[in-house]
Amino acid sequence: MAIECLVLGAGQDVGKSCVVVKMNGKKIMFDCGMHMGHHDHQRYPDFSRISSSGDFDSSLTCIIITHFHLDHIGALPYFTEVCGYKGPIYMTYPTKALAPLMLEDYRKVMVDRRGEEEQFTSENIADCLKKVTAVDLKQTVQVDKDLQIRAYYAGHVLGAAMFYAKVGDASIVYTGDYNMTPDRHLGAAQIDRLHLDLLISESTYATTIRDSKYAREREFLHAVHKCVSNGGKVLIPTFALGRAQELCILLDDYWERMSLKVPIYFSAGLTLQANMYYKVLINWTSQKVKDAYTTRNAFEYKHVCSFERSMINAPGPCVLFATPGMITGGFSLEVFKHWAPYEENLITLPGYCVAGTVGHQLMSGKPKKVAVDKDTQVDVRCKINQLSFSPHTDAKGIMDLVKFLSPKHVILMHGEKPKMISLQERIQSELGIPSYCPANNETVSIPSTHYVKADISDTLRRKAKYPNFKFLKTNPEGNSNRDFMAPPTDPLRVFDDRLTDGILCLDNGKKAKAVHQDEFLGMLGAEKHELQFAYCCQVRVGNSGNARNIEISGDTLPIIDKYSRLHLLNGKLALELAEVNIQDCGEHIQVESVSISVCLNDDCPHRVSETSLNNSEAIYFCCTWLAVDEELARNVISALKKLELSTTEV
Repeated sequence: MAIECLVLGAGQDVGKSCVVVKMNGKKIMFDCGMHMGHHDHQRYPDFSRISSSGDFDSSLTCIIITHFHLDHIGALPYFTEVCGYKGPIYMTYPTKALAPLMLEDYRKVMVDRRGEEEQFTSENIADCLKKVTAVDLKQTVQVDKDLQIRAYYAGHVLGAAMFYAKVGDASIVYTGDYNMTPDRHLGAAQIDRLHLDLLISESTYATTIRDSKYAREREFLHAVHKCVSNGGKVLIPTFALGRAQELCILLDDYWERMSLKVPIYFSAGLTLQANMYYKVLINWTSQKVKDAYTTRNAFEYKHVCSFERSMINAPGPCVLFATPGMITGGFSLEVFKHWAPYEENLITLPGYCVAGTVGHQLMSGKPKKVAVDKDTQVDVRCKINQLSFSPHTDAKGIMDLVKFLSPKHVILMHGEKPKMISLQERIQSELGIPSYCPANNETVSIPSTHYVKADISDTLRRKAKYPNFKFLKTNPEGNSNRDFMAPPTDPLRVFDDRLTDGILCLDNGKKAKAVHQDEFLGMLGAEKHELQFAYCCQVRVGNSGNARNIEISGDTLPIIDKYSRLHLLNGKLALELAEVNIQDCGEHIQVESVSISVCLNDDCPHRVSETSLNNSEAIYFCCTWLAVDEELARNVISALKKLELSTTEV
């Protein structure tokens, strides 16, 4: 059966992440986000593509939310409380704790301050979160008798998780947003090596290889310090959770080292409220933060305090973290309007900005004016500084994850189309994995794994229990001149490979069954036939002048009978074919199914004269083998042709 992926958001775009995966009869919605760059019907995914009748409970098995960012969870209250979905929802404990803060802050900004039509209420948010089941990392959750899910640490933001889902033999991983490198307050993404049919990965920085984190930090600190030293104000628009904590730790440490007295502010109470959760959920942070926790909580800042709206036009330098990021509205937009017209001020954008936002306009060249809405333009005379403190992984991190998991297929989401196509081609050319980057509202169908359970016959089971000894002589000193006729002194390695060849077939009841080959012939009413090949190989015999004599206790041994010839050949082949099990059976030498014996028949039908040697200058060995050992036979015959046996007439 196929795995079908319907992309409802973040297809060749960054925003409103949402994909519905159908596998083995189950439908899972991964993320339910909103688009920060749209304020019309494009803000939310097109839920009618899941069910035209609006019966979402029977159309979806469950919803999985990877983290609390609005482009991954922003549409969830609307989908559950307005559209009417009442089924199970899963997310990690930190995501469940922090999501209400993000959703309520967004509702206030859009409705209370901008006067937009209310999409959902505070009560809707609370009722939505009551439907959520929180999960721990690496906890296997049995959603129903067929579907199981498991969360893995994703870095990115507090509580972010990659989710593994398995239905029958089909399995996938949906990454959400993740970071493959640790930062100051979070660790790197971690996941088990899994057997996957499909990996759905974000690709925000599909073609970017980031420079040194320390170089970026130095540049950021230098720009901020220079601005406040010249009396300017620094606006850092950021979301309340994630980069705000990362940059606060960085600035707080720098202010302490440099003994700076310039105030650093947080806007309003959301980030202060978020910091409380960071202090409580310390186990989800980086190892460095956890190790230092006994002496100092990294989220208790010495130089950071709350900012009031009345302080916007206060004189003197300062640094202000204002929400939301990307300057999509709210307090960060209000401060931008006041500070942007002044040359001494600085606006630093610490991460990715979605198209359609004020932040994206500022990143696109050096605009002199920016439209903040259809009626308002703001003069931009301040300095603009953009640095990538993004918690998303870069192109190297994406390739590392794909290589580590080695899925059968990859779908790329959450990125810009040209860059996604470039990464798609790279995955296919370098790793040989079929990859796709569908647009919104497109469906990708890929084949899934299906294992067939088969019974095993009693005969095959007994054969599998029999020892299958193989012996390998080794010469640790690598001495090719040892006496072949002397008792063997080399170490002997013994192997017991319990491998049995069986045949998979359907029995009379149309059930799969593995049987022994002899049983299978009986089932067919057929006799066993084996195709055997033969070749008579010529081996040169040298005299004492051009080859080494074989001696025992100083006496030369004449090669006068087939047994001594076979014994001598056995020793020679043991050196040439060191990794093969060679058995001296007296009348012949056995190498797997290859049998070698001395040929005394001058009219042997398998003999081909390849040289002008007469019978006194050569010995002939007849080799026979089965088709299964054709390659081994070629190696044995090649080794025989290279040999030269030495003898002296008696």
